Amino acid sequence: MITPQQVVDKMMANDAFSQWLGIEVLTIADGYSKIQMTVRPEMMNGFGTAHGGIAFSFADSAFAFACNSDGFVTVALDVSISFPKAIKTGDVLIAEAKAVNRTNKTGLYLVEVTNTQSQLVALFKGTCYKTPKTHF
Repeated sequence: MITPQQVVDKMMANDAFSQWLGIEVLTIADGYSKIQMTVRPEMMNGFGTAHGGIAFSFADSAFAFACNSDGFVTVALDVSISFPKAIKTGDVLIAEAKAVNRTNKTGLYLVEVTNTQSQLVALFKGTCYKTPKTHF
């Protein structure tokens, strides 16, 4: 039987963008992921805070890992994000993705992104579609 960790290890090996972000996988379980990254100077926008795409991409990776953890190739159908607090250079971010509801074909997930001070900096909601294709 394929484990959630094996699925995510394979995904990370082929995901150059998550590698560029510097994502470290902390915990993977069925319908769940917890990842970490450090915000670098090249991720800043013109206002001196992290570009919204950095927080979005980081949360999206956590979402993808949690959605695909059961071994089926799963893709996003709809996502949204809110940015309640600015992200700064040097912040260590944690994204925790949790399944809220799953069926045989779709899933609803929430991803909370927190900073070094454990403050909520992004809240991501995603709906995914499970294909019949497997990762292995």
